[in-house]
Amino acid sequence: MLDNNIIEQLKSVFAKLEKNVDLVYSESDHADQKDLVNMLEQVAGTSTNITAKPAIGDHKAPFPQFHLEYAGKANGITFKGIPSGHEFTSLILAILNSDNKGKFPDEAISSRMKKLKGPVEVRTYVSLTCENCPDVIQFLNQMAVIHGNFKHTMIDGQYTQEEIKTLGIQGVPSVVVNDKMIYSGRLNTIDLLSALEKAFGVQEVTGEVISQDLGEYDVVVVGGGPAGASAAIYSVRKGLKTAMLAERIGGQVQDTKGIENLIGVKYTEGPQLAAQLNQHIAEYPVKVLEHRRVQNVISEGKYKIVHLEGGEVIKTKALIVATGAKWRELNIPGEKEYIGRGVAFCPHCDGPYYKGKKIAVVGGGNSGVEAAIDLAGIVKEVVLFEFNDTLKADQVLVNKLKSLPNVSIVTEARTSQVLGDGGKVIGLEYENRKTKEMMKVDLDGIFVQIGLLPNSGFVKDVVETTKFGEIVVDNKGRTNVPGIYAAGDVTTVPYKQIIIAMGEGAKAALAAFEDQMLA
Repeated sequence: MLDNNIIEQLKSVFAKLEKNVDLVYSESDHADQKDLVNMLEQVAGTSTNITAKPAIGDHKAPFPQFHLEYAGKANGITFKGIPSGHEFTSLILAILNSDNKGKFPDEAISSRMKKLKGPVEVRTYVSLTCENCPDVIQFLNQMAVIHGNFKHTMIDGQYTQEEIKTLGIQGVPSVVVNDKMIYSGRLNTIDLLSALEKAFGVQEVTGEVISQDLGEYDVVVVGGGPAGASAAIYSVRKGLKTAMLAERIGGQVQDTKGIENLIGVKYTEGPQLAAQLNQHIAEYPVKVLEHRRVQNVISEGKYKIVHLEGGEVIKTKALIVATGAKWRELNIPGEKEYIGRGVAFCPHCDGPYYKGKKIAVVGGGNSGVEAAIDLAGIVKEVVLFEFNDTLKADQVLVNKLKSLPNVSIVTEARTSQVLGDGGKVIGLEYENRKTKEMMKVDLDGIFVQIGLLPNSGFVKDVVETTKFGEIVVDNKGRTNVPGIYAAGDVTTVPYKQIIIAMGEGAKAALAAFEDQMLA
């Protein structure tokens, strides 16, 4: 049941609807059916433009499900399950997006969506406890609205356990096309869109001409996390014409649970902070180009020419690289093949899928030990593997870990291969670094927690980097190449912290302004 506060909020949100959106549910004898109908009727009661109604002549469904109709026609969006918890927002946005309300991708990204060869049919399996799933669901629902010949179905995995077992799904969200998983994990718009283009093919849209020239700027910031947001805001406040290129606003912050060390803010969470960064950027005339990835950078006189994947080009006097870092992978045989089928990186998202099973956590730092502690409360057994002879995590965490009865620790272990049966992970092979003996352990899943890797690949041959890929900067964020600056976790600046990244972004922007004033 929705509480009164939510109902009042929805009345305000849906006041902007112009045409009718119908929530059409299938009949079902499932015990949860009444919960679905109650939810849909409550949502419908917040607007005269929303109706909840049973499907006419529809066969009975095995569990609760419904689809959306806009102006009397199905628009390709279906929910199999009850979109409560984290997915409730997906339902609200699906209603708004059906009426072309809300924030949509910009013209260039929308154009790529429209070029997918139809008909397109996609299923996404989720867990209502998954914090990454709603982003994928909402993006694919928008594609259904934009494309016109695109069907997307969200499926709550708790109702389809046999189906999930047959498909070999061991992580969420998992995007499936023709019973083949094409994408798994948190949303990376560029990679998901590329996977769909590969699966369905691309066709030109008649009469559509999209310019690939994004223009000329004083400053272009690459990255939408704390460092990038700070750099963009400081740049535009100095009167510099500023653009921001980002895969997603918030960056790695989006995947952070609790934040208690951002001075002046007692507690916040990653998605909330990312939303606040977005709101702050929106207060200024920053040209934000989201869902973009840089391919390479070329120096041309006093300008830097930035080429993006997809063919777009942007020109700038100063380039600030604030692309942060990503989860470091083991880079061993079998790892990539079994991502989403036993290899995972997010304990909070995928942990529930391993209830009662035996899993491994690779990494003995704070993130690895914290993950092992959390997972120990869900799974049957946890084996933690550490490359060194001792764990690197804080002692208080190590003490907690060692107190748990279903956790064992293996040190001096070099992981060598993820073992699978073609459908899912069945074990892990590793070398005992002390005895050189090769060992195997039977497992149902592997959570990789070995730190972060700087996202500096597109400039590694342009500016100086360390052997770890960190961009070398001076005390003002300058690289060894005039006109190129860097800030945040992608750099050599020690202590990868949100508050430090914000400060470094500001420093890089001020240095770029200073250099342009002196030029």
